[in-house]
Amino acid sequence: MARTVSGNRNFRHLSRCRAGTSAVEFAIVSPLLILLLFGMVAYGIYLGASHSIQQIAADAARTAVAGLNENDRVRLADSYIDNNAAAYPFVERSKLALDIKDNPADADEFTVAIRYDTRDLPIWNLLPNLPLPGMTIRHSSTIRIGGK
Repeated sequence: MARTVSGNRNFRHLSRCRAGTSAVEFAIVSPLLILLLFGMVAYGIYLGASHSIQQIAADAARTAVAGLNENDRVRLADSYIDNNAAAYPFVERSKLALDIKDNPADADEFTVAIRYDTRDLPIWNLLPNLPLPGMTIRHSSTIRIGGK
């Protein structure tokens, strides 16, 4: 009987003791917090690259407004992208695929469409089991020609 009373006394003492509670709570919650942190970093990098691609398309289309014909506009947009793509975060010029042309559906519009291969972004190495978006970012920008 004495062992039982002693065992109950130790259990009551442990149930009131709060010495390691923070460590136990941290051990339970920290994996989830680390997963959320890596997820935010991964999506932040991806969204930064996506925004950069959209901005390149818009800036190239604006630059192309000065062209007198389709060939001039294509040359201006392509030249802008060649000279400035490296200045945008998370973008490598060699990974850009361009489709720069007058809009076939409307002769008064000019379109710059860009596809970007994201396989070399660091997000794919952060956590292999993290659900991530597609490996290709696609954006386009259309402008009216001649202020019409």
